[in-house]
Amino acid sequence: MLDNPKFRDAIILIGRLALSVIFVIYGYNKIGGFEGTAGYIASKGLPLPELGAALAIVIELGAGALVFVGYKTRWAALAIAIFIVPLLVVFHPFWDQPSEMTSFFKNLSIMGGFLYIVAFGPGKYSLDAKYG
Repeated sequence: MLDNPKFRDAIILIGRLALSVIFVIYGYNKIGGFEGTAGYIASKGLPLPELGAALAIVIELGAGALVFVGYKTRWAALAIAIFIVPLLVVFHPFWDQPSEMTSFFKNLSIMGGFLYIVAFGPGKYSLDAKYG
């Protein structure tokens, strides 16, 4: 069963959707909560918090949606994986705040999932597969 190409293609689709949906939802929610997002970024001492909030929306919603539908998937997945790196260090530094350990490793695991997409692509059930 695990070697069946149809089963494998369905699992790749489910995995891609599961990884990307949280970014689409959170990116969309940041639009309505723009001030709060910018304020949270500012609270971490980062410069240009409004620009950071806008960038978060573009990456989370934009790249998340691209991964979700499977279009320009490898590039979008790479953008999200790179986006996660500073989140790990700035927003979830468990070495300074032990309460952030779960969030740090959750995000690290999600980054790993996106790197799998970068390496192996979006699968058969994607716009990339259909339109190349």
